Amino acid sequence: MLTQSLGNIASKPSEESQLGYPLDDYPDGGLRAWLIVAGSMCNNFTTFGYVNSWGVFQSYYQTNVLRDTPPSDIAWIGSIQYSLVFLPGVLAGRLFDLGYFRPLFAASSLLLVAATLLVAECHEYWQLLLCQGFAVGLACGGIMNPTTVVLSHWFKKRLKLALGLMAVGSSLGGTVIPIATRNLLPVVGFKWTMRILALILLLGLGLGNLLLKRRFPLTDVHGRLFSFQEFKSAPFSLYCASTLTSFLGIYTVLTYIDVSATKVGVPEDFSFYLVSIANCASGFGRYFAGLLGDRIGAMNVMIPFTMASAIVTYSWPFAKNQDSLIAIAIIYGFVSGSFVSLLCTPIIEFGVTADVGRRVGMMMSILALGALAGPPISGSIITATGGFEAAGYYAGRALIIGVGLMSASRHFLS
Repeated sequence: MLTQSLGNIASKPSEESQLGYPLDDYPDGGLRAWLIVAGSMCNNFTTFGYVNSWGVFQSYYQTNVLRDTPPSDIAWIGSIQYSLVFLPGVLAGRLFDLGYFRPLFAASSLLLVAATLLVAECHEYWQLLLCQGFAVGLACGGIMNPTTVVLSHWFKKRLKLALGLMAVGSSLGGTVIPIATRNLLPVVGFKWTMRILALILLLGLGLGNLLLKRRFPLTDVHGRLFSFQEFKSAPFSLYCASTLTSFLGIYTVLTYIDVSATKVGVPEDFSFYLVSIANCASGFGRYFAGLLGDRIGAMNVMIPFTMASAIVTYSWPFAKNQDSLIAIAIIYGFVSGSFVSLLCTPIIEFGVTADVGRRVGMMMSILALGALAGPPISGSIITATGGFEAAGYYAGRALIIGVGLMSASRHFLS
């Protein structure tokens, strides 16, 4: 078993002794457990689904609100969003372990809706950076970690399927939100588009607040906010490093496929659909990865699918017409979806449930650095070279390095 493979786990109290529950006392199904999954899907719809829609905002800002701002500077707004979904994870996870799930979730939900309403009033770069970058990102970060961790209170044998279904929520959001945004902009304008999006987020987060509930009693696991003891484990350290390097490249295609399409003559009225197509295909990949992961193990699914993501990333800049870009969006969405859906599974399995929030949070805070730097680096490469080929090489290589580190982590476990 994974937990038996880690030297630093052997000295910890058993999960049963810490929680007072038998090790196998997980519902793994039933109405209440599946309602938890439904609530997690609502949360992912409104957080990751919203953040994964950045491509349509990048394109709109480049041609309208921020037309005189370099694309790499605009990309920093999306990158800060991406990174802050993960960066507060170590704090949010620790608060979850200590029993502060509900206050954190409610406050973050209110902040996300308020920040989206404020985006409607923004006219300058610094305003959008503050509201759509920092405020939206922090709000999503306060929601994302507890949503992921709470599933580990209800599922064990079918945890990967539950996480896969949760990740489908972000695909639905990443499909619906860009289409809604693009179609609303010419009809009601930017301000009312953002206000309508805020209403959609309010409905989704309201359902999430009603449905999600932790199951185990709170446990004050001794130790610091950031436990360096965990990094004595080679599999844990290598896996965290793999997520960091993978996130340097994983969002490049989603961020720039819309812009690259217009550069090769694809009509702007269609190019924005590529983000939605990729997110829709990602939903199928996430569900499939969840099913397969329960059978053969999370990293056994993630390694080949992430390698496929690297290959498609290399190929993306050479797609020069609408049909080839549609194919890239579909394939990339499907194969990259497995990486995202199973991202937290190995970390959850590396130890006991009592401090799972802290472990997941540490990993998220580390990979946030890759999410922050990845798209702006790609944007700078695109600006410097005048094309997308070098950005594809950079992002593809980052993913290949991530696959190598993940394979090393898997090797040490086995």
